[in-house]
Amino acid sequence: MANSAAVRRASAGDRIGRRPQTAAALPEGDGFTPLTSVPINQWRRLAERAVEPNGYYLPDWELAVNACAHGRTNVSALHSWSDAAPTPDGAAGLTGLLPAISLWRACRIPLPALVSAEPYGTLCTPLLDRDMANHAAAGLLQAARNAGARALILRDVMLHGAAIKAFTEVLRQDGMHPRVLHSRLRAALDATGDADQLLRDALSAKKLKELRRQRNRLAELGPVSFDVARRSQDVASALEIFLKLEASGWKGRRGTALEQDDGDAGFIRRAAKALAETGQCEIVSLRAGTVPVAAAIVLRHEDRAFYFKLGVDEQFAKYSPGVQLTLDLTRHLCADPSIRLADSTAGADHPMINPIWRGRLAIGDVLIPLRRSDPVVPLIAAALGMRRMVRERARQAVRLLRKRQ
Repeated sequence: MANSAAVRRASAGDRIGRRPQTAAALPEGDGFTPLTSVPINQWRRLAERAVEPNGYYLPDWELAVNACAHGRTNVSALHSWSDAAPTPDGAAGLTGLLPAISLWRACRIPLPALVSAEPYGTLCTPLLDRDMANHAAAGLLQAARNAGARALILRDVMLHGAAIKAFTEVLRQDGMHPRVLHSRLRAALDATGDADQLLRDALSAKKLKELRRQRNRLAELGPVSFDVARRSQDVASALEIFLKLEASGWKGRRGTALEQDDGDAGFIRRAAKALAETGQCEIVSLRAGTVPVAAAIVLRHEDRAFYFKLGVDEQFAKYSPGVQLTLDLTRHLCADPSIRLADSTAGADHPMINPIWRGRLAIGDVLIPLRRSDPVVPLIAAALGMRRMVRERARQAVRLLRKRQ
């Protein structure tokens, strides 16, 4: 067993296999510590060198989530280091990072596994140094082993991305392979193309004509304008408009709007302001005259944009304000040479974004074994499969009840 100093390295709630009052925690080891213990300058440097972008694991975003977002605080992190990636002062450099929690905390399953922490965004791709991605992936896997885990579950990762390729190669060298637990396709935009041509290809002539008619009708209430807030102060002001719009709609009625929880509101205010200072967050809005009718938060990391959330004023629903904003956002992103791809980070069958952004990203949950022929790994996979089946049936029941109401 590890000594008490080692056990204190990671958050108590993230101890492997932890079940309150009933099961003892396995020891945490090197490379698995509280998220706040990771040196932020090293984290930022790694984000600049990441082999695959993930705006939701940028330090200013994830630390804000970790500080106050509802149900997502006080997580730990797997991390790997290398002398081959030294910092300016000659110290070993951070080459890999994955915010992580125990399987018990993530799913209430009392088995020894670690799970990527959900960062208030549906993408959990680990940050790996592009010049030593395989080495970084191997370091994260070893850190998970040191923590007592028998498997690592990566939720919401790009199945054909560079990060998964690195993990797959490391496993192959040890005679193992990852297992996809669940996969789905979600909308994405190839921002290297001509926006108007992309929209013509995606939407029928009849649909585009109807959208132009709706926009003209909206313009009768005041000139329609598309605005982009980039500076920190402007983002802070635009964020308050977004929060009000989001809370005014169906999310507000269901109690899931960011503004309705003090922790969630605190997280997004902190994260948006901090990321705006580095040019990694902008808020786009659509107005009719002086009245905002839609707004959205967009993150940026390397050559990728992430469409985080959209809020609309449902009083203007007959003008399709969310669609109108997304059309303008499409043109905005395609006109920016620094952006090559935009990830909708939306659900697999999202009714608004899917018809407009016709590119598709394969996203999935991946189980990574940490030891060859480990009999515990099939148990973990089976437990997760059963949990998914139960949850899906519950969701179907909820949808049925809502239709009947």
